[in-house]
Amino acid sequence: MLIIDAHSHLWLRQEAVVDGKEIRPLPNGRSMFMGKEVQMLPPFMTDGRNTAEVFLSNMDYAQVSAAVVTQEFIDGLQNDYLEDVARRYPERFFVFGMCEFRQPGFLAEAQRLIDRGFRGIKIPAARLLLPSGRVRLDSPEMMAMFHLMEDRGLILHVELADGDLQVPEMETVIAECPRLVTVIGHFGMVTRPGWMEQIRLARHPNVHVECGGITWLFNDEFYPFPSAVQAIREAADEVGIDKLMWGSDYPRTITAITYKMSYDFLLKSPLLTDAEKEAFLGLNAQRLFSFGPLPIPHRVPNMSE
Repeated sequence: MLIIDAHSHLWLRQEAVVDGKEIRPLPNGRSMFMGKEVQMLPPFMTDGRNTAEVFLSNMDYAQVSAAVVTQEFIDGLQNDYLEDVARRYPERFFVFGMCEFRQPGFLAEAQRLIDRGFRGIKIPAARLLLPSGRVRLDSPEMMAMFHLMEDRGLILHVELADGDLQVPEMETVIAECPRLVTVIGHFGMVTRPGWMEQIRLARHPNVHVECGGITWLFNDEFYPFPSAVQAIREAADEVGIDKLMWGSDYPRTITAITYKMSYDFLLKSPLLTDAEKEAFLGLNAQRLFSFGPLPIPHRVPNMSE
């Protein structure tokens, strides 16, 4: 089965400030994360580098053919590195650029990203509820950027605040830019009240949803995440399986489970048909992100088998 990861992250150095709190790498895969030490990476990634080469090794082992690389403020801007990744591995990765949306002037920054060849722009919208004032998705500068993206055929990836807080803003964006292809991240923050309001945005023709981080959101339940599968079933019944895509949120989620475990619980579930699994795990992302023909990595048996 063709498998494409619609939500992953890469960085050479994770270095950022969010809400005035520092994020920086520590030894052995750990990070200082907003005042707390956490295991950000698997412990064998000792140097804090989360590179394309290590990810490709994980992808090949788990038989994942391609991946979409998104960005988040907690990792710092990774545009330079991701531009290089896309240049070196164009058949395996679709990468999103990201602007500094927390201050004015990002429209010109978005234009530069487009000129550099980025085919999508990511907005961590949940991080825009700033103490200094909320950055609205329907603000004049945002709308100008969305019109530019629509005209140039870029994809918007957006992660919204919990529930329906930013859904009306997205409805305005969708109404004014109906040709703008939009991907809603983190499955609408599925474990939070009001998550289905984000999913329902996919009733619009050019809006899609990916489930990156769903194993993190259901971490208390843990593998095989039956409630996560049930949520995917509910969303598919609401907007159609063709609007939904699998994503892992690599590498953060593989501190708790293996990379393959982040999708094989879906393969084993009887709640989805084989055709639905094929669409959700790969075909929808292949079509949306315009991946060409992709080989399925050859499975090598484990020595322990």
